[in-house]
Amino acid sequence: MQVEVLLFGQLADIVGTNKFHLQNIPDTDTLGKKLHEMYPALAKLSYSIAVNKKTIHENTIFDGDADIALLPPFSGG
Repeated sequence: MQVEVLLFGQLADIVGTNKFHLQNIPDTDTLGKKLHEMYPALAKLSYSIAVNKKTIHENTIFDGDADIALLPPFSGG
């Protein structure tokens, strides 16, 4: 399965793009492991993963055409 990952803020800066695709990623745990292998600096940061515009807090299996976003911490004001 191919997934499209959108990145925002400093996460996009670290990766060097705001969107990319990955193959054979069935769930968010696998996604996190792959991202940390590819971009070790991401492992040192706190960020949230959203699947289909919902922030998730546990491993989530992708069901086909999932929209995935990596979100940096938000600061209020």
